Amino acid sequence: MLAKVTAAVILIVCAQALPSSEDLANRQKVKTPRFDIEERIARDGYFSESHCVTTSDGYILEMNRIPYGKYEKKGSSSERRPVVFLMHGLHNSAIAYITLGAGQSIAYILADAGYDVWMGNARGVVNSRRHLTLDPDDYEDRYKFFDYTFEDIALKDLPAMLDYVLEYTANEQLNYIGHSQGGTAFLVLNSRRPEYNKIFKTVNLLAAVGYQRYFPTKALRVTAQRTDSIYTLAVRTGSKEIGPTQRMGDNYNENNLDINEYALTSLDEFMDVPVEILAGASIKQYAHYGQNIRDQIFRSWNYGTLGNLCTYGSIYPPAYDLSLVSAEITMHYSVSDILLDERDVLDMASVMPNTKVRRVDRDCFTHTDFIIAPDSKSLVTDYILEELNKKNK
Repeated sequence: MLAKVTAAVILIVCAQALPSSEDLANRQKVKTPRFDIEERIARDGYFSESHCVTTSDGYILEMNRIPYGKYEKKGSSSERRPVVFLMHGLHNSAIAYITLGAGQSIAYILADAGYDVWMGNARGVVNSRRHLTLDPDDYEDRYKFFDYTFEDIALKDLPAMLDYVLEYTANEQLNYIGHSQGGTAFLVLNSRRPEYNKIFKTVNLLAAVGYQRYFPTKALRVTAQRTDSIYTLAVRTGSKEIGPTQRMGDNYNENNLDINEYALTSLDEFMDVPVEILAGASIKQYAHYGQNIRDQIFRSWNYGTLGNLCTYGSIYPPAYDLSLVSAEITMHYSVSDILLDERDVLDMASVMPNTKVRRVDRDCFTHTDFIIAPDSKSLVTDYILEELNKKNK
């Protein structure tokens, strides 16, 4: 099993990093198609809007908004609605929150309940693969474009999107739901910029990855020891992206399965991640988690001793101080999560002053079941909705 996981990781890096002979000869640009989230939402019977915001370092991010419920007409109510902002996990996108369809997906359930639902798309995923000056499909530009970790998403993407939503809706506060890396980004943002704590009325973190002292999966834990060498291989061979799969639309062709998708399928079968909703990510994002697993510390990117001295003024990267995360938080977790251990969740909650934990009432509930399991409605979403209603109405 360890050999399979390690081989899959290296194969992904090689498949993404090594340019084709045609690319080397012609430097041709192969554009990654944008997923039409608006069309998918419309097909499910809802009205939606797409909004774009530019980060301080030039990334152009798309947000998808469902402003009202399925059977409401546009403009039927002028009353300002409470806002819920949903942030996806690693290699995912806003698609995560609509993938179960009407009646089951949390985004639709919240919209039907009277909430103004906004879904973010982090830099690098299919709907946010844009920049003011860098082209992610250009052979020369892609190195700089994908030079980011989850800390950049936390400290640049989230502020840009959250500030935009509050200004656009004329609200002073909003409710936040983050899955996996969406939870990581929340923790990083509010530990490094504590002033943001005050904008959150409620926070629900679903399998939020932060502390990884007790990382539960031995195969991935051992693979994480090779994080720096795997990442170095990617850099030296010219790319830093694990791209989106080709299964993201209705035109999926099983015969069009390339080496990238084969490798992702091998790894994702182990990690219980549905390939059809993978939306792209930077290899450095994965490497950052790998460093934290290896070092057993939740902290910034490790550049090595000299790099850390130049970047941070210390031989070690600074840790994220979760005692500064003062927003009212519920951390949802499960005991069958192969990426997050119960002890790490409890340790994080013990540090944050206004945090409670909630164990999902199904022992075989997995990391991705929070967004893809049909019973996530009864096990997770119904609880969140009840808590939101208490605080917002």
